Amino acid sequence: MTTDEDADDELLGRVFLCRVVEPGDEVGGRWVREFGVGEVVRRLKEGVRALPGVSDVRWAGLAARARRAEPERDLAVARAAGARFVGPDDAEWPRQLDDLGDARPIGLWVRGRPSLRMWALRSVAVVGARACTEYGTHMAATLAAGLAERGWVVVSGGAYGVDGAAHRGALAARGATAAVLACGVDRPYPRGHAALIGRIAEQGLVVGELPPGDHPTPSRFILRNRVIAALTRGTVVVEAAARSGSLATARAAARLGRFTMGVPGPATSALSAGVHELLRGEATLVTDAAEVVELVGDMGELAPARRGPVLPRDLLEPAARAVLAALPGNRAAPVGEIALGAPTTRDEAIARLYELRALGYVERHGDGWKLTRQAVMSVRTGRGPC
Repeated sequence: MTTDEDADDELLGRVFLCRVVEPGDEVGGRWVREFGVGEVVRRLKEGVRALPGVSDVRWAGLAARARRAEPERDLAVARAAGARFVGPDDAEWPRQLDDLGDARPIGLWVRGRPSLRMWALRSVAVVGARACTEYGTHMAATLAAGLAERGWVVVSGGAYGVDGAAHRGALAARGATAAVLACGVDRPYPRGHAALIGRIAEQGLVVGELPPGDHPTPSRFILRNRVIAALTRGTVVVEAAARSGSLATARAAARLGRFTMGVPGPATSALSAGVHELLRGEATLVTDAAEVVELVGDMGELAPARRGPVLPRDLLEPAARAVLAALPGNRAAPVGEIALGAPTTRDEAIARLYELRALGYVERHGDGWKLTRQAVMSVRTGRGPC
């Protein structure tokens, strides 16, 4: 048998298994690892001798699925939808998915022109609540746009709420984004995001484990999240209630040794309770794309230091600042009082007062000195007196 024939058999075998075995099934993954794709396919088609680790009832259910599997048809439907099948032996396969062990996908269906492997090398997941607030929408879109502008691929699940906002933010920045679906890549879900997922397929990537035409279920959403976590260098959670499915993505990322991050929300918001619980654990608090990249990026990609604005009086020498601080705000004061408040000598106080006068901070009133109106206003507004 030629190498090409072996590759074709492997491809058809994996497409067959995608139709029979549920995503994330570690028993099925162990069969493939221990017996090989060909033997697992043969035993399932025969349906007589059960493979180890399953009950008779479950084996009967898998054998019934096997009788209905048509891998050639699945490939034809996928090609018609502009999708391709990528297996672990393909050059496009992202090697970080192997960290999932026996829960690794049997294969992935991919729509879009870019290489999944190359895009996954520099990618970040942005996930969160479906029923998010305006704050959650804003933060997800802003984070995604910032990451895209820095050359990172934004990965999410294509759902309503935070997922959709993250995809739109990346697209608005003319950046790269990938949607990992819990259904067939030819049947976008939710239906209200059909146009968005179509746009992602044109400009980026749409990825899924399930064969063409398959529909999502609650368990498939949860299992899909492990793929999002494994594909990316880190996961950012934006708004998540205590029982949010997006928390499963963050926990999967933590188990895989990826970075887990959370965007804080109001302390009283139930929609941020899950994020806050993550932040009480091992997750890192982030507020913008620069802080995300500081964690997941290369050495030296540091976020700018966070500090308040530099005010003109901050640039004064310490001795001049001390004299300025010694002046009362509502009246003129004699030099002796100012020197005592500084504390410094009268001669030093006089020298500093004339410096401050030149800068517009103080003015002389007879034998006393007083803050100028501009200087008083600068204390209130943070602006300089000149």
